[in-house]
Amino acid sequence: MTAGFVEVADRVYVRREPLLRVNVTLVVGADEALLVDTLSSAAQAAELRDAVRAVTDRPLTVVNTHHHYDHCFGNAVLAGDPPRPVYAHALAAAALREQPERLRREAYEELRHDHPALAAELAATPLLAPTHTVHTEAEIDLGGRPVLLRHPGHGHTDADLVVHVPDADVLVAGDLVEQSGPPAFEDSYPLQWPDAVADLLRLTTAGTVVVPGHGDPVDVDFVRAQHAELVRLAWLIRAAHTGSAPPERVAAEAPFGARAALVAANRGYLELDGTA
Repeated sequence: MTAGFVEVADRVYVRREPLLRVNVTLVVGADEALLVDTLSSAAQAAELRDAVRAVTDRPLTVVNTHHHYDHCFGNAVLAGDPPRPVYAHALAAAALREQPERLRREAYEELRHDHPALAAELAATPLLAPTHTVHTEAEIDLGGRPVLLRHPGHGHTDADLVVHVPDADVLVAGDLVEQSGPPAFEDSYPLQWPDAVADLLRLTTAGTVVVPGHGDPVDVDFVRAQHAELVRLAWLIRAAHTGSAPPERVAAEAPFGARAALVAANRGYLELDGTA
């Protein structure tokens, strides 16, 4: 049975895909509804579409928080027929438009051992590039309900968007904030990530519900604690690089666990060397 949405604030609903614990957020306005992220495959997206329609029949506008497969490969099902607007950061839109086969190949390689069925679904899923691009900010009016899209800077990727619903005090953070596991650093900018999280924190209040990319919704204290860990990680990377220490030195001391920290250290060294 398809898992449905849970209302986390007034007319703001979150649905968690169980395999990878990816969050999808639905914001319902008087005229339209906004769907944040579309999952990994046509099959997942079809289930998501049914779950959306159990909540609202309003026309959809889609937002991709970034261009990783688990957040946007379902675009064609949710916004292809009939055509609907899909918003993303300009760099995420360009990646999906210009390099779809690279993105598909990388996603397949990531999934094929641990999740072969999803890898096969993904390999057969048509990709739809975003139709509307955001550089710094954009606002969407859902019918008397404005929603802000903001790029807070480089972090999890170079193309992250957060979605702020001010009248409900909800912030959809994408993979800039993670609850069900450590942040993913493979395409990241770990030295800039703390600044991106600081930027998104400026959109919050003491009572803000923050929807992470994966896992349970969290409060602002959780985000502040993760920000502090990202600050410490960035400091360790800079110090180790200055001392010509190997990235493994960072992994031995950093938060988030040795495996994630080693990936972060290698990415941070590329930043400091000017090659990221």
